[in-house]
Amino acid sequence: MSLVPVAEFSDRIGADLARLQLLSEGIEAMLFDGGMGGLGLGFLTPVRLMVADEDFDAAQNILAQS
Repeated sequence: MSLVPVAEFSDRIGADLARLQLLSEGIEAMLFDGGMGGLGLGFLTPVRLMVADEDFDAAQNILAQS
């Protein structure tokens, strides 16, 4: 199983809500990144919502409905 990004978020809360939405539909999802990149420069690393490649289309459809 390889993971692919299905969405990116600027904040962890939005990413968590999307992850929980996918989980409630039976799609396993994980969050990656989401922190300070380039310390001291104020750049935020987006939070990536990752799903298995075989779940990508279903996950995109679920997220598009919200």
